[in-house]
Amino acid sequence: MLLIHGLTGTPAEMRVVARGLNCAGYTVHCMQLAGHCGSFDDLLATSWQDWRQSVQLAAARLQRCTDTFFVGGLSMGAVLALDYAAHHRDRVAGVLALAPVFDHDGWSMPWYARLGRWILPPLKRLNIGRRCITDEAPPYGIKDVAIRRRIVGKMHSGRSEQAGLSGTPWFALAEMYGLVEAVRRNMREITCPCLIIHSDEDDVAGERNALLVWRSVSSTWIKLVWLSDSYHMVTIDRERRKVIDESLAFISEVRAGVPSGDPTCAPTTLASMDASFVPG
Repeated sequence: MLLIHGLTGTPAEMRVVARGLNCAGYTVHCMQLAGHCGSFDDLLATSWQDWRQSVQLAAARLQRCTDTFFVGGLSMGAVLALDYAAHHRDRVAGVLALAPVFDHDGWSMPWYARLGRWILPPLKRLNIGRRCITDEAPPYGIKDVAIRRRIVGKMHSGRSEQAGLSGTPWFALAEMYGLVEAVRRNMREITCPCLIIHSDEDDVAGERNALLVWRSVSSTWIKLVWLSDSYHMVTIDRERRKVIDESLAFISEVRAGVPSGDPTCAPTTLASMDASFVPG
């Protein structure tokens, strides 16, 4: 299983889920996207194509030590996972889209954030606003107050490798929206089984982001799970155990070729996976 973190995030936001999958006997790699876990300048030096290349390289390495390959991600990482599944249909057994974000339309987002898809890419092309940064703000995608306090403390400590950057550069958001447009055009190419997990209280990306995946992919085996006690960062928030359990059930069903729901046709039975953990 390859797990992909979100924009300005770190592999650490995937490690709880990774450990849960590993304890069940699966090979897991929490990868690091190009330009992340460093400074704002490091991030600004990369494009969405660089992030895609990071995923491709990490997937190629992991596929050398696994018989069956799943890819999953959180937030923008979910979009990158869908992108990989669309372009490598013969290699992907299943995809996990955890709180996918195509639009920043969650309940805590200011009204102008919803215009980002149309405003920021032209500004970047004109090189306007390169040094502008949107600061992270409460509730930081986390409903659990204790966890939020701990993560925010790390975020503002200056150690971006632990909890990510304290804000998102406009130009990085523009790159993300470039990725989003590319993936939206290719969603119909996704035919593998899909698991979507999204909170109905997501403060960053509203429910329509999950429904976009549900309605757009060509998968005949697709499951949508709604969380009710988490915000955007579902891999570390209050229902992280449910995320792990749903992911394990999905992987097990895909491997066995026995869906829990009623897809129009079941996929071919898949081979088993390795049982060692590959840390990110």
